[in-house]
Amino acid sequence: QVQLVESGGGLVQAGGSLRLSCTASGGSFSNYAMGWFRQAPGKEREFVAAISWSGVSTYYADSVKGRFTISKDNSKNTVYLQMNSLQPEDTAVYYCARGGYRRDRVRSESVYNDWGQGTQVTVST
Repeated sequence: QVQLVESGGGLVQAGGSLRLSCTASGGSFSNYAMGWFRQAPGKEREFVAAISWSGVSTYYADSVKGRFTISKDNSKNTVYLQMNSLQPEDTAVYYCARGGYRRDRVRSESVYNDWGQGTQVTVST
């Protein structure tokens, strides 16, 4: 059972930046796609960004494309989400997740088996 722990959330003004981190224990990120999802109050959890198991490809929701960047460091068992130009609509609990072994179709929530506890991101006007 891998454990994922997110950190780096907080309160930021619109236009500001945050970097979220997710570190795994009891497992690794090598050979696993990693994704970031978010959930705002009263809404379904939605896909934000993902990086393929190989690290070659990245994917983003249209709403964050050009503003957010996902990356990972397999040697540190850590995945990052750099968030720039934050807007109030980005306010949500952000979750990191690990996909199944060498799974593709990483925009789909169904491929992810392990989830972190979430970290709150609040963007003020």
